[in-house]
Amino acid sequence: MNGRMIIGHIENIELPELGIKQLTVRVDTGAQTSSLHVDNIQRTHIGHKPAVSFDIHPEIHNVDKTVPCTALLHDIRKVKSSNGLSEQRYVIKTPAVLGAHKWDIEITLTDRSDMTYLMLLGRQALGEHFYMDAANAFIASQV
Repeated sequence: MNGRMIIGHIENIELPELGIKQLTVRVDTGAQTSSLHVDNIQRTHIGHKPAVSFDIHPEIHNVDKTVPCTALLHDIRKVKSSNGLSEQRYVIKTPAVLGAHKWDIEITLTDRSDMTYLMLLGRQALGEHFYMDAANAFIASQV
């Protein structure tokens, strides 16, 4: 093998710059980009650079808990969601931690309130870092 870590179809990751310690994500090799459920998205600035502020719900079973976040705006992209509709989404770039591995990922911000998992980890984020074992969950992360 080439040093890639094997991960399950469900894992827990950290998004340290967003203040998220443990977020259960679904790994989806069919999705190109990663997406995160957020509320209250607002355009803003950090210094003179464009940014977005938003609220994250880090606990799927406690939607009343929110973490306010602000991140530099990395891009705005047209993304086709699983229901076949296209929408413009803000994209941020932030470090992610899975097990002992830390790397930067791009995340689109959207409303995933009707989905089982608040975050989808797409194949761009997997890149050359991971192989996914579809038959198992929580291989690389601690539950």
